[in-house]
Amino acid sequence: MISPDAARNVVGIIGNVISFGLFLSPVLTFWRIYKAKDVEEFKPDPYLATLLNCMLWVFYGIPVVHPNSILVVTINGIGLVIEAVYLTIFFLYSDSQKRKKAFAILAVEILFMVAVVLGVILGAHTHEKRSMIVGILCVIFGSMMYASPLTIMSRVIKTKSVEYMPFLLSLVSFLNGCCWTAYALIRFDLYVTIPNALGAFFGLVQLILYFCYYKSTPKKEKNVELPTVSSNVGGGNVTVSVER
Repeated sequence: MISPDAARNVVGIIGNVISFGLFLSPVLTFWRIYKAKDVEEFKPDPYLATLLNCMLWVFYGIPVVHPNSILVVTINGIGLVIEAVYLTIFFLYSDSQKRKKAFAILAVEILFMVAVVLGVILGAHTHEKRSMIVGILCVIFGSMMYASPLTIMSRVIKTKSVEYMPFLLSLVSFLNGCCWTAYALIRFDLYVTIPNALGAFFGLVQLILYFCYYKSTPKKEKNVELPTVSSNVGGGNVTVSVER
């Protein structure tokens, strides 16, 4: 019979694969920016928010804070690199005003993370206290990012159209939330369970809305930036701007 730890690792690896796909979902947006050599009307906010979430979850998963969470570290570490690449492209092709604003937000995030790391390492001396402090921060920031899917779902209901809510992204978000919720429940981790259970719930609601309104959706236009979509990744969130 498979042991709980082995089952947790298998589920976590599957979650890593799904989450990796979510991190790559904005690739078309940045390919468009690269080809145009211009960020146009695209905003860096979703990627700055995801970067902060990845940093928090990488810190949460390291052994000095929360042991036995290597799979949370790996996927959010990968996400950290991917978001850094996205932001680098944005900085290269944005005007000075947008660049300064994005740099300012990034600087605040880095200073915040330095304060969190120093405060937790120097001020909390047990794994329980450290994981509680960082875990609460992760849940708070992760929950704040759910304003995005709530806004999209509200728009779907008002317009009776799913043009701003891609089916595939909703499906993958639901599966991702289910996978990481299962991972967190095998060896119970409240702070990973909460955001991912919320992610699975919102993903399910999006799928229900899709099947309710997809027939009344008008024909899509190309090259339109859709609103940001938020989903949990390994305990954290990824928020993306999707182009169709």
